Amino acid sequence: MSLAIVYSRGRSGIDAPQVSVEVHVSNGLPSLSIVGLPETAVKESKDRVRGAILNSHFEFPIQRITINLAPADLPKEGGRFDLAIALGILAASGQIPKEALERCECIGELSLGGELRAISGALPVAMPCRDAGRQLILPRDNLAEAALIKQTELIPADSLLEVCAHLSGQQPIGATVAQGDCEPYAYPLDFADVHGQFHVKRALEIAAAGAHNLLMLGPPGTGKSMLASRLPSILPDLTERQAQQSAAIASISDQGLDIAHWRRPPFRAPHHTASAVALVGGGSNPKPGEISLAHNGTLFLDELPEFDRRVLEVLREPLETGHITISRANRQADFPASFQLIAAMNPCPCGYLGDSSGRCHCTSEQINRYRGRISGPLLDRIDMHLEVPRVALDVLRRGAPEGEETSATIKARVVNARDIALARCGKTNARLSAAEIKRFCALSDASHNLLEQALEKFGLSHRAYHRILKLARTIADLDDSPNIEIPHLSEAIGYRKLDRSV
Repeated sequence: MSLAIVYSRGRSGIDAPQVSVEVHVSNGLPSLSIVGLPETAVKESKDRVRGAILNSHFEFPIQRITINLAPADLPKEGGRFDLAIALGILAASGQIPKEALERCECIGELSLGGELRAISGALPVAMPCRDAGRQLILPRDNLAEAALIKQTELIPADSLLEVCAHLSGQQPIGATVAQGDCEPYAYPLDFADVHGQFHVKRALEIAAAGAHNLLMLGPPGTGKSMLASRLPSILPDLTERQAQQSAAIASISDQGLDIAHWRRPPFRAPHHTASAVALVGGGSNPKPGEISLAHNGTLFLDELPEFDRRVLEVLREPLETGHITISRANRQADFPASFQLIAAMNPCPCGYLGDSSGRCHCTSEQINRYRGRISGPLLDRIDMHLEVPRVALDVLRRGAPEGEETSATIKARVVNARDIALARCGKTNARLSAAEIKRFCALSDASHNLLEQALEKFGLSHRAYHRILKLARTIADLDDSPNIEIPHLSEAIGYRKLDRSV
């Protein structure tokens, strides 16, 4: 009788908990059983592993083989345990040394011929493996992704035979020590391409500096989508930790990770036919949705009233908490969802309310019904409401006389304001708590009177009161002002357009 233990990693949300693959080979009727809450793809690994071992010219034990995937209460899914199971069988039957398995972890799916195939979620596996001080044996196709985690010792291989030759010392594979990729990204879109709309650019600058949510209203073709798509060009670069978090989410999703642009702040723009599950995530094996894929970046919802109202309502909690918990009958998954919401909509059903062409003939009732598709509680969580009018033809043709500001110029101011906020409280102004608002957003008596008058006149909620203060704090930071002055507060109040009557 013989026992071998091989370390691997499972998946729970974006985490990769350790899984010990325990293989016991004993006398008895030939059989192979897998225990430890395996799902269908894991149960089917017995056939893949048997074929891979035989086609790699090893002997498959004609004995009783029991494989335990510990801990037993963690659901196991996918083919990521194939390599660990095969190595465990070979070690337990004495065909490779057990000692070589003690300081490494193994992931990878096996083909019947013994080739190693890539798995999803290699990046979340590399982080805890590095922290545990072990080498990571993985398919070569996953090397570029796992190498984004610095100081991880990686052993890439193409086949089971190559891994066994390495572990036996016959043909060692040189370990790759990941250095990470810290090169800055170059965003292809620029605010200099947009002529006019100076007040919209100013609002987007404020939104970027404080990570505030923004809603744009305007007739079709006024540049709302064009402006929103350029927001990432003025956002501060992601820190290494933020980039790893966002990359880990993309790695376990169906879309996969774009390694070339992994340091770029995410920008997600789902179609208005998207379901609630598509936005927040879900499934029998929960996977991240659009709000998690936009973590540390931007979620852009164009044609906001065209989204199903029940779909929009699922955004309310993540906008406040910055994460989403998906609960199923047999498991829970927690995904981060700290995103910046940018939305766009027409001002009325026909889209031309307030347009200089005078084409709108919508009644007040039709306008109210159209805007009523967005609930008050959701609208209350959007810091800035902004009108985007049509640009004059001469501005559209020539642009500003002095030239349009580039994204690089705007980004420099945004980064300076963001640095001020981070130095003050370690977070963006949009994430300030009630206690921090009281501490960092103090007002003079005159400013308090102005804000109280606005609250009474427009019927603003207490949440709107706090959001105005946070917005005013960001505007003051852009001005390098230690205190919130009346002009900063007045501008912040002016961005609560939809809190007023049509």
